[in-house]
Amino acid sequence: MRKVTFTTEIWPLKVPFRITGYTHTEVNVLLARLEEGGAMGWGESTALFYLGETVKSLLEQANSVKTALQQGADREALQTLLPAGGARNAIDCALWDLEAKQTGKTIWELAGITPTETITVNTVGIDTPQAMAATAKTLNTPKIKVKLNGEQTLERIEAVRTARSDAEIVVDANQGWSFAQLKAFAPQFKALGIAMIEQPLPRGNDQALEHYQSPVPLCADESCLDSNELEQAVQRYQMINIKLDKTGGLTEALKLAHQAKAKGLELMVGNMLGTSLAMAPSFVIAQLCTFVDLDGALFLMEDRQSAMDYACGKVSIPSAALWG
Repeated sequence: MRKVTFTTEIWPLKVPFRITGYTHTEVNVLLARLEEGGAMGWGESTALFYLGETVKSLLEQANSVKTALQQGADREALQTLLPAGGARNAIDCALWDLEAKQTGKTIWELAGITPTETITVNTVGIDTPQAMAATAKTLNTPKIKVKLNGEQTLERIEAVRTARSDAEIVVDANQGWSFAQLKAFAPQFKALGIAMIEQPLPRGNDQALEHYQSPVPLCADESCLDSNELEQAVQRYQMINIKLDKTGGLTEALKLAHQAKAKGLELMVGNMLGTSLAMAPSFVIAQLCTFVDLDGALFLMEDRQSAMDYACGKVSIPSAALWG
């Protein structure tokens, strides 16, 4: 019988990380370990706090399917055993890793994707315009993501742009704007050379985007959790940010990625903070994306052994010693 273990962990951040309506000081994760036939697969997830998930609720969900997993439930069965979300993500990624270890194949062979190193954005959290500019100057990367809310929006983005005139910049409002603010900001962001605006309006209150021609491409994050919400997102956005904690794992993330590309949407892959174990499965999706946001592990005071390698914005292919 397969051995199944679920635990929770706390990973402190180097400094507080502020986004619209929330400040992170640590990351609470669910860790799933599956052992069978001398092989061990593992996966990590964080809770979707904006949907009411907590690490406690993830653990409860995971334990609800423990018996099925012990009896051999696979990734296909998992899609019906648990809804999309953090708990399913940790288990799904562990099942991918276990399959790789048991078959002697790499994740790339299993997924049918050829890997290359990629460039991730480095993220500037919300602070004073001066502090955000100072942070941007320290980032040795050609791509930057700037967190914004509805306050000092232009002052903040202008400060970062002045500090990093060389960088490709995208912004993330994390549902923090009104439609009126978007219409006011977007032309000015276009003039500043901003490449994309992520999730400007609240989830469930972005209907106005169906009739809006934005001068800057718009990306859905909270407004597109998985493939079930793709049809609506196609009418409102030009890009989808795929996060494995939203999709409930790599299996659904790959499905969403292929369906979105078939409909002409661009892709981004993102993260909810976490260790390199959370970033590694997302690196599979990164191979299909225009923008990559996998810098979550860089915010931690410590990372796992065999951690992913970050240098000047480049992210190297994760080692099999870590995952996959």
